Amino acid sequence: MNVQIEESWKRVLQEEFSKDYFAGIVDFLKAEKALKREIFPPGNLIFNAFAQTPFDKVKVVLLGQDPYHNQGQAHGLAFSVPKGVRIPPSLLNMYKELHTDIGMPIPKTGDLSYWAQQGVLLLNATLSVRAHEANSHAKIGWTTFTNAVIEKISAEKKGIVFLLWGRFAQEKQALIDQSKHYILTAAHPSPLSAHNGFFGCKHFSRTNELLLKQHQTAIDWKIQDE
Repeated sequence: MNVQIEESWKRVLQEEFSKDYFAGIVDFLKAEKALKREIFPPGNLIFNAFAQTPFDKVKVVLLGQDPYHNQGQAHGLAFSVPKGVRIPPSLLNMYKELHTDIGMPIPKTGDLSYWAQQGVLLLNATLSVRAHEANSHAKIGWTTFTNAVIEKISAEKKGIVFLLWGRFAQEKQALIDQSKHYILTAAHPSPLSAHNGFFGCKHFSRTNELLLKQHQTAIDWKIQDE
């Protein structure tokens, strides 16, 4: 695996790339490739969240769990799918909440790159998956890596808004210095749980209130359909 990562992240995470567990991730992915197993997202997009949102630009962290595992869906941004791909159910529920929260029309595309480019780190806890096998790479070391990412953001930045939806994401609170960051929690937007506290959470408007309070630019949550 050719590790291609944006320069500011390379500086911050340099120590992680030299650790044994990370070498284990690389070896595992090479072995999967040798066995002709299909991996999502494609290798050049595994670190897309970092490419789209440099460390120096991070203002919001939206944590997902695992990449989409069907053909053409995953492109390295949590909850996001490329233009032209059907909008997944959890993302559609996010759009419904955006509509009720800030009045945004329901978009026709699921590509969240515009959010990422404004400083929303769309981070999955696991950065790869075997085709059609959810959580198949959950125990290969990615969690150690992404926990380190969260800890680095917590240690080196301040005033970041962390959006933690669902129990899995909320377990990451222990990695965050709550004396200098903001944590917003809600149920996961999955159809199985969205009615248990995701709908009505108003996290999109609340995020912008917290950013403006710090004299930062608010996130433009609209989706670029074109």
